[in-house]
Amino acid sequence: MKNFEGFGLNPALAESLARMKYVNPTPIQEQAIPLALKGHDIMGTAQTGTGKTAAFAIPLVEKLLTNPRGTALVLTPTRELGKQIMDIMHQLLGSKSPIKTAFIIGGEPMGKQLSQLRARPRLIVGTPGRINDHLERGSMMLHDADFLVLDETDRMLDMGFMVQLERIFKYMPEKRQTLMFSATLPNNILTLSKQYMHAPKRVCVGETNVVASNIRQDVVRIEQDKKYNELLAQLHDRKGSVIVFIKTKYGADRMAKNLRRDGFTSDALHGDLRQTKRDKVMQNFRTQNFRVLIATDIAARGLDVPHIAHVINYDLPQVAEDYIHRMGRTARAGAKGEAISFVSQQDGRKWHAIERLLNPDAAHDESAGRPARNSRNRNRPGGKKRFYRSRKKAA
Repeated sequence: MKNFEGFGLNPALAESLARMKYVNPTPIQEQAIPLALKGHDIMGTAQTGTGKTAAFAIPLVEKLLTNPRGTALVLTPTRELGKQIMDIMHQLLGSKSPIKTAFIIGGEPMGKQLSQLRARPRLIVGTPGRINDHLERGSMMLHDADFLVLDETDRMLDMGFMVQLERIFKYMPEKRQTLMFSATLPNNILTLSKQYMHAPKRVCVGETNVVASNIRQDVVRIEQDKKYNELLAQLHDRKGSVIVFIKTKYGADRMAKNLRRDGFTSDALHGDLRQTKRDKVMQNFRTQNFRVLIATDIAARGLDVPHIAHVINYDLPQVAEDYIHRMGRTARAGAKGEAISFVSQQDGRKWHAIERLLNPDAAHDESAGRPARNSRNRNRPGGKKRFYRSRKKAA
């Protein structure tokens, strides 16, 4: 499909897409949208930054516009991802759309959400925990929710939402269309699909265990106590917006404060912030009111800020797969990006797990007793990678 006109969409939706400057569908959109429009259940996997949200948002909005009955529910693991999804939905629906929506997430006042639900929304976007809260208190009804989207399903299961998901499914009609998108397909997702999906169509675009080829990756071998000075040097050397990933919430706040002291506009994003504060931080980052965002892995998935030019792994992720998701915060929509990881002696085990994920062939060579490839040439599927030690003098 060369352009969105070929999908035969509702005129109001086609007008929204033109206004949003959506011209040519991405591969995941080209494969998933026609299947979804025909009513198929879908299991989709794709690299981050490939246009996955629109792949389910467009058929969802098309159904709401062409069918006067029925409700659509979108479940997402985090508030930030949920807000991005809702923003796209509102753009697709258009400012004058009569279709009401509800955004149901933790960390926001119940009163506001109760007001949205009393208005009988036909589109609900939310996190599993808060959705369950409303179902159990009787303030939300899903008896006519015949369109379900599970986004970042593997992340929801990693966060322990399986029980909540199964409870939500019980409130929904058995006859429904379900679209499940995930970065990976572990056994628990396959089990979930067998229980709650009907003959799903598989849509897979690219390899999911590689970093996009348009991201240049660098690695600094460094002592732990020298990381901050190296970070200052890297920020001086690089231009454009930067996201720095760090391990703890306290560490994120402290680093943002230190960077402001050292002359860099910076703020922190983590799970302990009130929702209003998180929204304010993200709004200021999107509008480039500050340059450096210090974040925990709450920002590793779903965060779509096109102007992020650099990702810096100050601390390596606890889970190897999150390395790929962190990398996906740059080089969005085909742009180029750069990333650098600080690897100390204490990080050896984590870095080895990341290398095994990115280059399983090398890990197989090692286990078979054959010499592994030189570390400088590893992980080529994830883009160019350079290794060097920290500079002797940092700026």
